[in-house]
Amino acid sequence: MTDPVFLVAELPAVGPTVLDGPEGRHAALVRRLGPGETLLLADGVGGRAFCVVVAAERDSLRLDVRSIERVPRSTPTVTVVQALPKGDRGEAAVEMMTEAGVDAVVPWQASRSVTRWKEARGDKALARWRSTAREAAKQARRLWLPEVADPASTADVRKLLASVDAAFVLHEEAVEPLAIIALPSELGSVALVVGPEGGIAPDELEAFVAAGAVPVRLGPTVLRTSTAGVAALAVVNARTGRWT
Repeated sequence: MTDPVFLVAELPAVGPTVLDGPEGRHAALVRRLGPGETLLLADGVGGRAFCVVVAAERDSLRLDVRSIERVPRSTPTVTVVQALPKGDRGEAAVEMMTEAGVDAVVPWQASRSVTRWKEARGDKALARWRSTAREAAKQARRLWLPEVADPASTADVRKLLASVDAAFVLHEEAVEPLAIIALPSELGSVALVVGPEGGIAPDELEAFVAAGAVPVRLGPTVLRTSTAGVAALAVVNARTGRWT
């Protein structure tokens, strides 16, 4: 059985420490970890500490940190621009993409998105996306937490696409499959754009292509906006060696 992961703001030094706060409460009350059991502390930026539980308190654990390790971020980095979908499909998309290793998710207010993030409603939705990414990263035992950015306009997305080494727009009318399209020899960053249920508007696609993005397709079937991102991410992971 794999060791559970708990997120902390900063890794402790080797030796005794205490896991308290929400993570400590979860470890003690929900996971019911006890003396002799092992766990990992992660700081979300590549660091992890291997720990043994010394004692369990009501809402915290006393630990012995045995060793600390730092793991570099996977390359190339992959950002997924996710158009706002209906209902809770956005959270499902964030969860799956986080498990598959996405480095950043950019919520995009596409012109054909039915959902609109406005004021308090938008703040709550963004908070849910970020919480989903955090919990999914723990479940997947990821050492690098993905960033969930502030909502982006089409102009913002265009600037992002112009700044990366390779940018691809998932589009049902594209000719080139993502699985075989040529990739740059020097590839440090990739961006993928996933449109809303109503599809990407022609003017949006034109703007993205002008920024250097290439329209691509995944296969013969049409995927939901909530599943297209993780499918494309899996292709990129396999093609670039991120999953080796």
